[in-house]
Amino acid sequence: MLSSIGRITFLFWADIFAAYAMWVMMTYLTNVWKISLVRAAAIVNFFWGTVLMLPSAIQYLVDTIISNYWMLLVSSLAYSAGMGFLTMSTPPVLAGAMGTCSEYKPECIGEGQKILFYTALGLIAFGMSGHLVSIGGFTADQMTDSRAEQVSMRSAKLFFFSFFGVVLVPIIALTAFPYIKPWKIRFGIPAIFTVVATLVFLSGSCSHRRRKPLGSPLTTVFRVFVASALKLFYRISRNASELYERDNVDEIYVVQHTRSLRCLDKAAIILPDKTLEQQEGNRWRLCRVTEIEETKGLLRMIPICLTFIIPGVVSSIGFTYFLEQADHLNRKVGKLSVPLPILLLFYDIARTQFTNLYAKLLNSFGESQSKKYAPAIGFATSMVLAILCCITAAKVETRRLDVIRSHGLIDKPDDKIPMSMFWLLPQFLLLGGFDGVCEVSIACFFIDQFPPLLFKYVAHIFSCTLGLGTMGGVLSVYLVGIISERKGKQNWFQDTLNKSRLDNYYWVLAALTAANLVLFIVVAILYAFRDSRLENLEETEFEETDGPFEDDAECCCFC
Repeated sequence: MLSSIGRITFLFWADIFAAYAMWVMMTYLTNVWKISLVRAAAIVNFFWGTVLMLPSAIQYLVDTIISNYWMLLVSSLAYSAGMGFLTMSTPPVLAGAMGTCSEYKPECIGEGQKILFYTALGLIAFGMSGHLVSIGGFTADQMTDSRAEQVSMRSAKLFFFSFFGVVLVPIIALTAFPYIKPWKIRFGIPAIFTVVATLVFLSGSCSHRRRKPLGSPLTTVFRVFVASALKLFYRISRNASELYERDNVDEIYVVQHTRSLRCLDKAAIILPDKTLEQQEGNRWRLCRVTEIEETKGLLRMIPICLTFIIPGVVSSIGFTYFLEQADHLNRKVGKLSVPLPILLLFYDIARTQFTNLYAKLLNSFGESQSKKYAPAIGFATSMVLAILCCITAAKVETRRLDVIRSHGLIDKPDDKIPMSMFWLLPQFLLLGGFDGVCEVSIACFFIDQFPPLLFKYVAHIFSCTLGLGTMGGVLSVYLVGIISERKGKQNWFQDTLNKSRLDNYYWVLAALTAANLVLFIVVAILYAFRDSRLENLEETEFEETDGPFEDDAECCCFC
């Protein structure tokens, strides 16, 4: 069992190195491809949006068609192929085969390299999403019998050192990578590590425990929509007791009927021309009131979830525009040249500390009824941090543009700007605090308010909302650019960072975030919050079920 888990830990190499490749992607696209800042940011944001939105669909496939093992295998192979294609897309690797030059210049990038590059992004996105979905579930499959096993000291030491090595090697490697200049090596080393991790995982295929797909609770939502659509022209009785519900209500999870979204109640109409036993046999034409109410609860969350999109837009600027700004600033502290990832380190520290502060706030509510409002308070606080982050970024960008003008660097985008990179530190700290509080608050909101029937998909729906926000960043740049060039004015987003007016864009984001905060407060006042479940999270143990998922099962937890 431990040897299987030791092999699984090597798969984290793929995630760490793929994340590194995407961290430096903005720099690669603008410095080597020489594409515009807007297009480079759009490519990176679209990639991360895809990574965040795919897990919901992948989880459904894992639950209904393929198992965690096969998804992990396919996604790992996609990772390896994607990182390999990304390395091959750099100009020197296939220069001879493609008939192009080998220098890191846009004229040395042919159509073949571009096809490899975009294919690589798709494969890496799928691999990353597949790992997000299946690593946890597959590891749990290997641990199922761990309580009954007597683990030897030798196995424990093997597991410890394998895990330590898997964590330590990437940290050392990522620290050294910024000093490696050739892009084929920057991408090639992660590709090698990813292939090694996949091969290590494959070497234990015979010893891995595998579970067959057990069915998905999300199917219940689809059944409710189908059943209500099939009975579209039937009238709903005013008496809720005439709607279908199981008789043995004391033994199953039951939600009381509500009078909102009554069009969905048609899924529980019992038709007079067939016996109840016949109708119960077709679960796509007859649903329980509880199943309908859980679907209603999901739909009621949509208005408040829409306010989670703007935070994703603000968050997306951290790994695109912020990093691009930092890449052209002075990195020296005295005689020491500091690598760019140092700002990401401060970002992570701020994120962790603000998350801990929010956790203390959450615990301060104790067992009171007010605890159900803690996620809303946390989200509103994160919006304030986002506004401060955008205002700070706008002020710093204004200063950066002033330095550029005073030194005549507007038409010299590749020259270093005589301004310290650490001017960007406050906005990275605020961004880390905002991301930490925002993500934990939204996660706690979903944990509290998500229908128990669909609780398995909480994390994936949460990431999907963040993905929508990340892709929304691409749309916001496009719309702001169009609006800014009205009346013959210059577009705020030019081919180079020095000619662009990111400070104005940051002010727009600050205004949008402020408006989003007001909208959230209004929607939150109108929303009926459920009682908090967070006080029991540490004590709850979710057991795996050996039987297949049933839509009429007598349990509300599908973990």
